[in-house]
Amino acid sequence: MEKIHDLRSFMAVLEDAGQLTRVQKPVNLVHELANVAAAVARQDKGAVIFTQPAGASMPVFTGAVASQKLAALALDCSPNEVSKVMGRVLNPANGIAPVRVSDAAWKENIITGDDVNLAYLPIPTHGQHDGGPFITGAITVAKDPVSGRGNLSYNRMQVLGKRELGFNMNEWRHTMQFYKGQENKNEPLQISVAIGLDPAIMIAAGARSDDDELLIAGAIRSKGTPVCKGVTVDIDIPAEAEIILEGYLPPQERRAEGPLAEFHGYYGEPWQMPVFHVTAICHRNQPIFQTIVAGDSEHIYIGNVLPREPLLLEFVQHVSSNITGVHVPPYGNGFVSLVQLQKSNPGEPKNVAMAAFTSHVNNKLVIAVDPDVNLYNPADILWALNNRVDWSRDIFLVPGAQGHEMDPVSDTRGVQTKIGIDATYKEERRPYGERIRYPDIDLNEYLS
Repeated sequence: MEKIHDLRSFMAVLEDAGQLTRVQKPVNLVHELANVAAAVARQDKGAVIFTQPAGASMPVFTGAVASQKLAALALDCSPNEVSKVMGRVLNPANGIAPVRVSDAAWKENIITGDDVNLAYLPIPTHGQHDGGPFITGAITVAKDPVSGRGNLSYNRMQVLGKRELGFNMNEWRHTMQFYKGQENKNEPLQISVAIGLDPAIMIAAGARSDDDELLIAGAIRSKGTPVCKGVTVDIDIPAEAEIILEGYLPPQERRAEGPLAEFHGYYGEPWQMPVFHVTAICHRNQPIFQTIVAGDSEHIYIGNVLPREPLLLEFVQHVSSNITGVHVPPYGNGFVSLVQLQKSNPGEPKNVAMAAFTSHVNNKLVIAVDPDVNLYNPADILWALNNRVDWSRDIFLVPGAQGHEMDPVSDTRGVQTKIGIDATYKEERRPYGERIRYPDIDLNEYLS
């Protein structure tokens, strides 16, 4: 397989694997592009490149890491090895530091000063009720003003003017911590935004690390990510990105941004957020703009499935040696974790559920099941809930717990009630014996 090092080399890998759909018909950036991209993902046709969006000066790519199959291509492994590989690259001991280089592909074209105009970029309006065009598929590259360490994160950014973007940040994110530190000194926070990237960087940014997430990207590629100093900001930026925005977040400035189709399945509400003032737009020759269809499969998968399953496994294995599998199902919008175990004690499933809550702040529903329940089949999970749960004895609540601020059932700071469910078989209550099972049959032997 071709070695992936940027978006273009990854697209070549996708094409070779039959996982790149090309849409040559002009599509409208307002809703139509996202509608088509979401349909491509639902029909398992891989990622998609829109070669000539209507009125745009460059193509738009989306769906890079929207499924286990695509993640496996990005990580250069088989689909059943994805969680194992992610566990390895998330281990800090395996991190590989970025390598500073003197020049960057995105310095081929540099726009600064009064010439900066965000209308130059094909920024889509995704959902029907979105507040306007949003940058969703970009990675924020920031630097801690105190320690100097780098940081990657995802931040939705709504176009507010020619050079201004509403910049959404969760209060528990590192970028917000950097910003608040600068705001307390009445100083701006410099940031850069990278668009069109090696999926290793996209995957790394979906994880949360107390070190530079570029070390995770380095671990994925087994070599340091090349980075180059910005044009108007003192930040090391991935050198092989397609497009770079540079600028700053001024202290004490807030504007409303939103709504946007979010990972939780609602449009949500506008938020008072800092404003990103863009000082430079830089890009490669013939650049490719990258987006993530908000609230759809890639949005959930890259932020809530890939980086969290290895952590979930690590945390639950700490309290039980009987774990046989874990899954963060995309249909749970990142709020649900499933844990499979061969329990040795009636209280073990609840201990496991408590451990699962601590693996990530988003976890608000944890379901423990037996090995005979298929973690990847929602119907099987529902079967276990219906047939192995006494609602008066097999659930427990954790009121007043920290969750995600955007969770529709939490308050604006993310405080909510979490629920653990023991959906394992309790033979001591009423022995029913084995489940009904019919073997898989190769129908080619029966059908012509």
